[in-house]
Amino acid sequence: MNRRQRVCLLASAVVLGPLALPVPAQNRHTVYRVPVTGVIELGLAPYIERSVSEAAAAGASAIVLDIDTPGGRVDAAERIADALSDSEVPVYSLVNRRAFSAGALIALSTSRIYMRPGSVIGAATPVDGSGKKAPEKIVSAMRSEMRALAEAQGLDPTVAAAMVDEDVEIEGVVESGKLLTLTTSEAVALDYAVEIEDLDALLAALGYSGADVVTSKVNWAEQLVRFFSNPIVAPFLLSLGFLGLLAEIKTPSFGMAGAAGVISLSLYFGSHLIVGLAGLEDVLIFGAGVVLLGVEALVIPGFGLFGVAGILAVAAGLFMSMLGSLPTASEYTSAGMILTTTVLLVLVSAWVLIRTLPRTSRLAKSGIFLLQRTDRAIGYESAEVRDDLMDSVGTAITDLRPSGTALFGDERIDVVSESEWITEGTQVRVISAEGYRHIVRAVSADEAENV
Repeated sequence: MNRRQRVCLLASAVVLGPLALPVPAQNRHTVYRVPVTGVIELGLAPYIERSVSEAAAAGASAIVLDIDTPGGRVDAAERIADALSDSEVPVYSLVNRRAFSAGALIALSTSRIYMRPGSVIGAATPVDGSGKKAPEKIVSAMRSEMRALAEAQGLDPTVAAAMVDEDVEIEGVVESGKLLTLTTSEAVALDYAVEIEDLDALLAALGYSGADVVTSKVNWAEQLVRFFSNPIVAPFLLSLGFLGLLAEIKTPSFGMAGAAGVISLSLYFGSHLIVGLAGLEDVLIFGAGVVLLGVEALVIPGFGLFGVAGILAVAAGLFMSMLGSLPTASEYTSAGMILTTTVLLVLVSAWVLIRTLPRTSRLAKSGIFLLQRTDRAIGYESAEVRDDLMDSVGTAITDLRPSGTALFGDERIDVVSESEWITEGTQVRVISAEGYRHIVRAVSADEAENV
């Protein structure tokens, strides 16, 4: 190779070299995959909201909801649908087997529905805990919600309404009296969905082949919120909260019992506020009830109007904090059971604590409880009974008229003469010791010789 050829080869490498470089990493697409599986409950809503926010902050190209759910709470689905509708990032749903009830509402809130072969969507009529159809008010709200979502996506709203109300008839699709549930092929025929094999095929159809797929997961904080708002855990939090506050009212300063009570109630209301069960008004009503009970216990003697109003306000605040925006009959029943369980736990725990804690020697030594009990017939004793002084002989160091002081060994004791006045220097004998009262009698001459 001569010099001219070498120069031409070097120039070609300089000019054409950049064209052969790989695509920079910053130009690759990022897609967030958000699994929506299991029952739709209120704890799922914060997780979806966080996932949407994280996708927007990361500059993701799209969000794909991987849906496989039998349905769940309508209010939870509505909250999720609002978050998806307001998303800055395009959201698509992949029905991976089934999207029933609340799952169908969530799917309709996305930009486009994709369904794997053999999947189904629909059967979105609201039901209560026993499986019976919810009241018309809730059905109407769900029907309108589904229609509005379908219209926003350019889909036939009648099809969405037929998924909720069996009275809606669509010729050639569903007859009156039957609820609409669509298979993949039926949904494609009605232009409600696009058939797709899997997530990779969906990404290819969206133009995101080879995109970085980030799967969103539930974090520890969301797991704690779900745990503390669980209907099984809630009664124990409430019981611990009430017991702590009751113990604090009976003690002169703020201590561990009050702190435990405040923390327990904060965890209860905080978790219920986050998942959307409780509202600020519920917390205010509960707080007003606690204040009224405090006034009744600390300011006004007896039990009257403030106490009754406080109990009613506390019960109302707790009951309302267990209901969502569209409560069903089963949710009312569940809230009543939780409240009843809480009351029983508080009563039983209080009885056990009252019976056992006063007998704890460690608490007695600390001065919190007294091991000995004073009966009404005995009365109050301000000093310990000195049985060791019985028949002791000492010397009066003051005149006893009838009270004074006597010296027994090296100990000065306040004493009282049995009857007569006793002059200073007279020997005396203790004939009775009753707490702070020590009764003495003058020692006769014969007794004095024997002492």
